[in-house]
Amino acid sequence: MPQPLDQALAEVRELLLAPGLTRAVAAGRRRGHSPSVTRAQLRPVTLKSGPHLQIVTDDGARPFTRNVEPGAEAAAAIDELLAEPFGNWHVETDAATVQVRITKKGDAQIHRAAATAPAPSAPQQHDRAKQWLLDPGDPLFTVIGGNAAKRRQIDAFLRALAATLPDTLPSPLRVVDLGCGNAYLTFAAYRYLAARGATVQVVGVDVREDQRVRNTAVAEELGCAADVTFVAGTIEDADLPFSPDLVLALHACDTATDQALARAVRWEADWVLAAPCCHHDIAAQLKAGGAPAPYGEFVKHAILRERFADVLTDSLRAALLRLRGYRVDVVEFIDSAHTPRNLMLRARLTGGAPTEAQRAEYASLTAQWSVTPALSRMLS
Repeated sequence: MPQPLDQALAEVRELLLAPGLTRAVAAGRRRGHSPSVTRAQLRPVTLKSGPHLQIVTDDGARPFTRNVEPGAEAAAAIDELLAEPFGNWHVETDAATVQVRITKKGDAQIHRAAATAPAPSAPQQHDRAKQWLLDPGDPLFTVIGGNAAKRRQIDAFLRALAATLPDTLPSPLRVVDLGCGNAYLTFAAYRYLAARGATVQVVGVDVREDQRVRNTAVAEELGCAADVTFVAGTIEDADLPFSPDLVLALHACDTATDQALARAVRWEADWVLAAPCCHHDIAAQLKAGGAPAPYGEFVKHAILRERFADVLTDSLRAALLRLRGYRVDVVEFIDSAHTPRNLMLRARLTGGAPTEAQRAEYASLTAQWSVTPALSRMLS
């Protein structure tokens, strides 16, 4: 039930100043207002001079860190942050987790839960390593829901993304997510990349208009609608305001993955991350064309044919990307206990010409199994 905003912020202030604070995050913006910083994170740290409250603010270009002493200095700094028109507050203490979201009408919706982790025996050390690439206290999880499985999937995706991109990101970095669905990985990519200091522009594409409307509202709630936009359209024909540097295609079904890869190649995107889902096209060709000797058992049984089609399809996709000047790694996206569709193609454009051996291997593979990959048809 909504509560008066001043009462909710008073509760947040009390939690921030009381012993037992683990961390707190403020982000997003209220309707019609913009805070002077895009995000603020608070946590206790231990310096050589003693306990302090560390405050990290981000203006969208770079983070700024300051350590304030407990007492009047910390209280004044907290009051400054509470005066900012943030849209969300997430506070974790050793006893509870409190989330505050400011509604469009200016009221506060408060969610209280038990502490999510055991209380630390001492304030966190200043140089403590991060466990997650995207802070579990990030307001994104308040908006989209932050159960453990979703957080693990987001973290696995961001680690694959981090392994694909260079240490120094281009700025601006232009990103498109083809077949973005409910876009929680789209938003996760934006928040992670923006936190690394790049100016990031993201467009999510989905065929459903209701998804566009829903995702646009989420972007407004998170305060990033200027940088993260959505269009309704097909992967093949959606109109984008730029040619992207990074193309994402996560769990696009069957030949929709091929459509995304084909557009990425035509754009000459520098980086591509694709997590395929379903492989009906090659499976149907195997069923119709049979198998070369002595591999009949591979396609005789439906379940074996389906699993072999998965491997063959993505092997051919990787080979075709290499023939188009990409370096390709095929990796596990996330543990198979989370989803059986856990393979990811990571590609980086090098511009290198394919070797004759690579051409011959691809030609032999397609001829031996009598298949024509959808991606090949789309690229030709």
